[in-house]
Order: sequence, then C-alpha cells, then structure tokens
Amino acid sequence: MHFAALTPLIIFTILAALTFDFLNGFNDAANSIATIVSTRVLKPQHAVLWAAFFNFIAFLFFGLHVAETIGTGLINPSIVNVQVILAALLGATGWNIFCWYFGLPSSSSHALIGGLLGAAIAKAGYSSIKISGISKVLAAIIISPTCGFLIGGLLMLLVARIFFRVTPLRVDGIFRKVQLLSSAAISIAHGSNDAQKTMGIIAILLFSCGALKGHFYIPIWIIVACNLVIALGTLSGGWRIVKTMGMKITRLKPVGGFCAETAGAATLMLATHLGIPVSTTHTITGSIVGVGSSLQSVRAVRWGVARRIVWAWLLTIPAAGSVAFGLGKLIGS
Repeated sequence: MHFAALTPLIIFTILAALTFDFLNGFNDAANSIATIVSTRVLKPQHAVLWAAFFNFIAFLFFGLHVAETIGTGLINPSIVNVQVILAALLGATGWNIFCWYFGLPSSSSHALIGGLLGAAIAKAGYSSIKISGISKVLAAIIISPTCGFLIGGLLMLLVARIFFRVTPLRVDGIFRKVQLLSSAAISIAHGSNDAQKTMGIIAILLFSCGALKGHFYIPIWIIVACNLVIALGTLSGGWRIVKTMGMKITRLKPVGGFCAETAGAATLMLATHLGIPVSTTHTITGSIVGVGSSLQSVRAVRWGVARRIVWAWLLTIPAAGSVAFGLGKLIGS
C-alpha cells in the first residue's frame, strides 16, 4: 500500500465511499431489524445494537468474492479513475437519500451498481461494461427475492406442521428466543454482502491510482473500516423503512419473523459465497411476503405496498445510473 499516491481528490472519494457505506447500513437497518422490532422481540434501540454488532463481525465469516466482483467483474478496470468512482458514488448516494426520504426500501447494492454502469458509460461507452457480470446481477434481481419467498413460505409451513399441537402462546414464547439467532444470521449476511461492495469500490480506486501495487487485492484496513462504518449506519437506524418492511407489507409474529429472517439469511449467504452482489432489501422482502402468504393466504399481504417497493427496485439501476452518467460527463471522467 503506497499512501504517497493518495491525492486530496482520492481521499475525498474514499470518504464518499464510506459515506455511502454508512447510508447503506442506515438505509438497510430495516432489513436486519424490521421483523424483530415488529414482532416486539426486541425494542428498537436494542435491536439496532444487536444488528450493528453482527454487521461489524461479518467479515470474519466469509471470503471477499463480492468485493472482487464489484471491483473487477462489472466494468473494465482499465477505464477506472477517481472521477468514474466519484460519479458512481454520488449517483448511488443521491438515489439512496431520495428513497429514504419517501420511505422506500430501495436497494443500495443496485444503486451502486447503477452508479458504476452510468459512470463507466460516460467515460468509455457501452464497451466498458462486462456483460457476464451484469447478467448475474440482473438474474439475481429475480432469483434472490424468489428464493427468499420460497424458502420463507416452506419454512413457515414446516414449522406449522412441527408445532401443530403446541399452543400458540407456547410457540410464541419459543420463537421469541429463537428469533434472536435468526436476526443475528440476517445481520451477518447483510454485513458480509453489502460491506464488501464498498470494499470493492475503494480497492479498485486505489488500484487504478497506483496505491495498490502488483495485483488487485483488499487491504485489511479497508475490510475493517467498511464493516465498522456499515455497522455505525445500522446503529443509526432507518425508521421510516423499518415501518414499511416490518409492519406495512404483512403482520408478523415471532415464528413468522424467524422464518423470514432465516430464509433471507440463507439466500444472502449463498450469494456471498458465490460472489454475487445481491440486494438484501429484495431478499428479505421476498421472504416476508412468502411467510405472510404461506399460511394466511395471499390476501394477508398488502400488495399495494409491495407494488410500490417493486417499482423502486425497477427504477434503482437506471435512476442511479442516469445521475452518475450526468455527473460523469460534468466531472469530466
């Protein structure tokens, strides 16, 4: 690591990346704590402490495949410079703030990916895009919430069968305790997949400016800093989105919260292992909908709210990409 290569603009861009990381945790706090808060297993202030701790230690459990995908698998690394990364970050951050203001659980992951694509196209045209990497991301937009939906629904049916003869009060008491574990699992999964996206952005920035010599890798200080900052973002919370995720889509009891969190965590951990940058928001929303519709029927899900969320998903990549494209042209990437 050659710190002499760090210009004031590069340092500013690293700070912008960490700001995005913080807002990712702030925006996605709902993914980790919405179900455990809405089921009243933990008070909000305790839930964010619980989630933030597991966000921070997430780097201990997985490799860095997602960071490598973000750094080198989506756009041609040879076209990357500080202006491209700065335009991408500003586009993604702007869209995240917009969605937070309106209480929409958008995807920070897809905002960043859209920002990268827009900034890269502004710099070098469509030829700078790696189709194979983008294809995986686009496929995951459908696959990750579908997996969450199916696993969540099947888990709910399985648990209902196992505890068929147990009184509802007893079931509630059991899963109020067990949900602490599933909440920890979804927080680890969120911290591992989402923090790695910022790691990849900072690392490719440093590699492009010559601060990382030899080959592309993720220095340990970037790993720790990104997990720490996303944990601080989670600690700050995102209460408008918590309300949408935990209360407006469907009503959950502790057993439903456990099934939704477990399904979401399983899907995210598999994606992280495969190096696919997926949306935590998409995945946990699919899980909640699957749980809500499995036993109570599809009418238990408030499809009007779900429809607004899906529109936010569809708009995220093109919206963040358009902003980043404009900023890239303005900055002169």
